[in-house]
Amino acid sequence: MASVRARRSLPGDGSRSCGRCYSNADNGGRRSFWNDDLQPQHPSIVPPLETSKPSQSGLSGFISRTSTMSCPSDVLIPDPLHPRHYQGEYHHLHLCYLQLCLLSLPTRFFHLGGSRMSALSLKPSLRHSVSDWSSNNQQLSATAQHQRHVSHEVRQEGRALRNETHCKTVWDESATSRRLGDRIWDVARWRDVLESCAQKVDEEMEALTLSKEQSEQALAATSVPLEVTNECLTLREGRRGYELVGDAVEEQLKKEVELIEGVQQRLQRGVHQAFEQLCLLQEARHQLTADLQNKMEALNIDMSCLSLTTTSPNISLKTNPTRIPSGSSTPQEWVQFSQRNVARAHEAVHVSQQMREELSLSRAQLHNELEAQLRATEFALRKRTHQEQRARDELQWQMKNTQDEMAEMESDIRGLDADLQAKTASLKLAHTRLEARTQRCGVDLCRDQVQHGLVAEVQQLEATIQDLKQKLSEAQHSLQKLKLHHSRMQQDLSRKQEALTLEQRSIHTRTRIASPSWSDRTAPPLVPLMNSSGRSDLQLLARSLTY
Repeated sequence: MASVRARRSLPGDGSRSCGRCYSNADNGGRRSFWNDDLQPQHPSIVPPLETSKPSQSGLSGFISRTSTMSCPSDVLIPDPLHPRHYQGEYHHLHLCYLQLCLLSLPTRFFHLGGSRMSALSLKPSLRHSVSDWSSNNQQLSATAQHQRHVSHEVRQEGRALRNETHCKTVWDESATSRRLGDRIWDVARWRDVLESCAQKVDEEMEALTLSKEQSEQALAATSVPLEVTNECLTLREGRRGYELVGDAVEEQLKKEVELIEGVQQRLQRGVHQAFEQLCLLQEARHQLTADLQNKMEALNIDMSCLSLTTTSPNISLKTNPTRIPSGSSTPQEWVQFSQRNVARAHEAVHVSQQMREELSLSRAQLHNELEAQLRATEFALRKRTHQEQRARDELQWQMKNTQDEMAEMESDIRGLDADLQAKTASLKLAHTRLEARTQRCGVDLCRDQVQHGLVAEVQQLEATIQDLKQKLSEAQHSLQKLKLHHSRMQQDLSRKQEALTLEQRSIHTRTRIASPSWSDRTAPPLVPLMNSSGRSDLQLLARSLTY
């Protein structure tokens, strides 16, 4: 048994059908019924050996029968223990063990079952010489020593390989963990940068939205001044006659209309630009949100990978894990992508800030220009009203004087007519006297001083009557002109009064023009814009209202 235990199978010698059953061993190589630790696997089922001297014929017959036995399994397996050995096939193990003993000890005889082994016939066997026996022993010793050396080298190489691979694996895992930590730090840093940039974009969007709404309010507030100015122009178109003049008021009103229309165009252009910039900010915010979401997912994945160990329950072998997924990017492309998103967002924010400043400055300038124009128009309107009032008062004074002159003229005409009647009576008297004195007879029909006096008196009276008639005609003509001119002045006074009434109505209409809403610091608060993340900034609105 000791010799059986000392014999170990050499790698590569002989053929086997399983780890326990051998037959027809080559070069005397024996397989043992032992594990690597040279301990029997089933000692309880190995029968005891009984040595005896059976006949040569019986031994040869037994060997012939046992050498033809083979393992029930025809499959060559590397495991030194065959599965059938654990299924209780004790008889098979018994025969295998007996065969191995006979092959390893050719000079010994075994007795199996008493009478059965004694009945075996003995046959002459092959005899070897002592030199062959010594050569065989030396060959076995040399082979055993060589195989032990080879085994020792293999074991040392295996241990070195184990140590080397263990260290390599540990270092690789440590380096991978360190790289994962560095990558997590990079992703977290970019996540913070993107979050800060997205917050700035949200605040700028809300500020620009507030500025745009203020511009829209200012644009809506210009409709009242424009309506009032057009109404004033329409009212002043109702003037008649010489009162319909192209004065400074009309010029200022037309300038005001042009200015308001220009203000509306500039404000509308600013609102349109603000809307386009809001679209750009919204696009930048969307890109930042998408990039930030990808960064968060990548950060979660990397942190999950960093937390994995060799003892984690959810690790397994994967199919082709070293493949390069489609759409993969290089680290430079990864950094450049985020840098482009942040740079685009910063540029949009910077442009938006400049646009807000331009809108605020534009609203202030337009307010100042419009306020100055409104004051100029009101000044011209008040000045024109004062001039029309003076013209009306002057005309009223002229009409009063004309009426007085007409009254005096009528009185003088009545005096001239009375004098003319009196002179006619005097002429009649003189004519009667002259006609009566023509009735004298003889020498008494003398052209004496009385006659000459009466003739001169008649001539004087006729001349006087003619002058009175001419003067009366002139007076009546002048009175007629005075009346006609008075009628014209009365009509012009009516027109002046109507024009003055229209000017006063224009002044009253312009009281509807209040301070433009964009200059009103107490405007009601607006509903802040909800950004893409669903957040709103009421503090920004409060700060903008307190400026």
